[in-house]
Amino acid sequence: MALPYKKLPNFNLACHCFSIISKCMSKALPPKPRSLSQKSTITIVASQYNTEFTDALVENAQQELEELTSNTQINLVRVPGAFEIPATVEAVMQHDKPTCVIALGLIIRGQTAHGDLVAESVTHALQKIAVDHVTPIIHEVILCNDKKQAYARCIGNKLNRGKEAARSAVAIADTFHQLKRTITRVFPSKA
Repeated sequence: MALPYKKLPNFNLACHCFSIISKCMSKALPPKPRSLSQKSTITIVASQYNTEFTDALVENAQQELEELTSNTQINLVRVPGAFEIPATVEAVMQHDKPTCVIALGLIIRGQTAHGDLVAESVTHALQKIAVDHVTPIIHEVILCNDKKQAYARCIGNKLNRGKEAARSAVAIADTFHQLKRTITRVFPSKA
């Protein structure tokens, strides 16, 4: 018997892409970026669902940020689940205007399409928010098949996505600071 969610428009394509991407995903952390010394604000928006794993993501991200930054305010906002992350990120963007946002969460795929649908929705929403606000969002709302994969990505040291998110946030914050300096010199405002 065919499951109803398998009839969704992009389901087969999404499954095919996931199988390809999962084979190509990084097997180790990226190198540490240079330290960020410019005044910055990095806000972490993290889900509470799957607490054992999301708490570890948050803790690893915060520790890595503290190690890599010297003049950065690090804010933390917790939300119930992954689906609430985009609306909260939008509120943060409107209120605080951070240098960068890190979105952390964990979705463990079940026997229905629910996890895939939530992950796809979160991904599209976060990308739209980032582009609309011209502010980088590091997307580490992880979709895993099981707790073994979740452990490797959230708690383990080799693939730790919390540390990876922090490193990406520092690298892109530095890039955006450089862009602002360059654009200001090349295209001075008339204000």
